[in-house]
Amino acid sequence: MKTRQIHLRAILIAVSILFLAPFLARAENSKDIELLDRSARAFSRVVKDVKPAVVHIAVTSTVETNSEYEQFFNHPFFEKFFGPEYRFQDPQQRKRQQQGAGSGFIIDREGHILTNNHVVEKADKITVTLNDNSEVEATLIGTDPKSDVALIKIDVDHDLPVVELGDSAALEVGEWVIAIGNPFGLSQTVTVGVVSATGRSRVGINEYENFIQTDAAINPGNSGGPLLNIHGQVVGINSALYSRTGGYMGIGFAIPINMAKFINEQLMDNGKVTRGYLGVGIQDVDEALAESFGLDKAGGVLITDVQDDTPASKAGVKSQDVLVKLDGIDLQDTQDLRNRIAQTIPGTTVVLDIVRDGKPVELKVKIGEQPDDFGIAAQGSSDQNPLSPFGLVVQELTADLAEQLGYKGRQGLVISEVEPGSPAAEIGLKSGFLIEEVQKVRVTSLEELRQVMEQSGASERVLLRVRVGQNSRYVVLKNN
Repeated sequence: MKTRQIHLRAILIAVSILFLAPFLARAENSKDIELLDRSARAFSRVVKDVKPAVVHIAVTSTVETNSEYEQFFNHPFFEKFFGPEYRFQDPQQRKRQQQGAGSGFIIDREGHILTNNHVVEKADKITVTLNDNSEVEATLIGTDPKSDVALIKIDVDHDLPVVELGDSAALEVGEWVIAIGNPFGLSQTVTVGVVSATGRSRVGINEYENFIQTDAAINPGNSGGPLLNIHGQVVGINSALYSRTGGYMGIGFAIPINMAKFINEQLMDNGKVTRGYLGVGIQDVDEALAESFGLDKAGGVLITDVQDDTPASKAGVKSQDVLVKLDGIDLQDTQDLRNRIAQTIPGTTVVLDIVRDGKPVELKVKIGEQPDDFGIAAQGSSDQNPLSPFGLVVQELTADLAEQLGYKGRQGLVISEVEPGSPAAEIGLKSGFLIEEVQKVRVTSLEELRQVMEQSGASERVLLRVRVGQNSRYVVLKNN
C-alpha cells in the first residue's frame, strides 16, 4: 500500500509539472521581456533627457586652393618668358570658402559648449543649431590642439538645457555607453555600445591621449558630441574613429571628460591651457630593462635624461632613476606620466616614488610650468634624429647604461623608444637593443649617426647591425 501511494504521488507531481510547464515558461519569458523593456526604457529616458543639450555645429573657413598645377605654371621661369601678367591666378582669387560640421554639448546656462578642436579649428564663422532648429552664431573661447578640446559660447535670451558631467575615472570596461551626435549631417543620431577599453594612448591622434575606446558607432560628424553612461552623465567627448574606409568599423575613441574638465576650466579662466612640467627624458620599462634596473616587473618610467635648471633637477631626480609611483599611484608607462604631469597645476608639489640602483627613494618635486615652445622643442629634437621616420628614438651609450644593460665594453646607440606600428616595430626592434652599425659603418654618437645617414643618402631603406645581449644581427628598416 505504501509503495502504491508513492507511485501515485510521483504520477501526480509529473502531471502537475506537465500541466504547469507552459504557464511557467510563459511567466519566465514575460519576466525576460519585462527586463528588456525596462532596459530599453532606461536608454530612452537618458536620451530624452540629454538630447536637447546636444547641438549641431557648422563651420565656415577660408582655405587656399593653390594646387601643384598652379604652382608649376606660376614658376618664375614662365614669368620671365611671358611677363608678370602671365601669372596663372592672383593669390587672393585662389581662396575659397570651405564648410565643415560636427557636434557639441551645452555644459552651463551661460551657453558654453564643449566640442573638438578639429571641429572649429581655423573657423571664420561658427553656427550652432539648437534642438529647436534655431541657429545661433557662436564665439570661440579657446582651443587646445594638444588634447583636441575646444570651448565655444552662444548668447540667447532663453534658458538652455545642459548636460551633467560625470567621472570618467570611474568607467569600467564592459559598461554600457551612449553616443549622440550628427553623423553625416543626420542630426540627433543615437548609438549604443559598451566601453571596449580605457586609457588608450599612442593611437597617434593627439599629443596627449588617454582615450576611452567604445564600440558605440562614431562616424564623421559625431566629433565633439557626448559619450554618456547609463545615468545620463557625460563621460567623454566623441573624437575619432578607427577606419580603413572612412566609416564605422567597430572602434571609436572618446576624450575622457576628466581631461576635458581640466582643459575647460583653464579655457574659461585664461582662454588658453597651462600644463605642468618636469623636465626629463623618459622611456618605457619593458621586462629586459626591469631586470637590468633591479625591478620586480615591467612598468614604470625610466629617466634617460634630466635637463638643467628644471623642477626635476632641482628636486634631485637623476638619469637612470625609475619612476614607479606619482602621489602614491602606480605609473603605467611614459604616456601615463606625461598626462598626469601635464594635468598638474604648476606650483603643485608631488611625491615621486623612485627605484635608484635597486633601492627605493622618495622625492618631492614642485611642478613647473610647461614652456611655450615645449612641443616645438620636442619636434626639433625628433627631427635631429635621422631614424625618427622609421619609428626609432635612440640615445648614446654611457658607461652606466652599458653596465646596466649588459653592454659593458661595447659601443653604439641604445634604442630608447620604438613607436608602435612603425617600421622599426614591425621588424621586432625594442627599447634596450644596441645599434652598433648603420649602413655597415660603426656609430658611437648621435653626430656620427647623422653623418652616416647624410653621406649615404639613405631615407627609405637603412641597414642596421643590432645587438641583444651577446648576439647581434643585421636588419633592414624600410620606410614605405
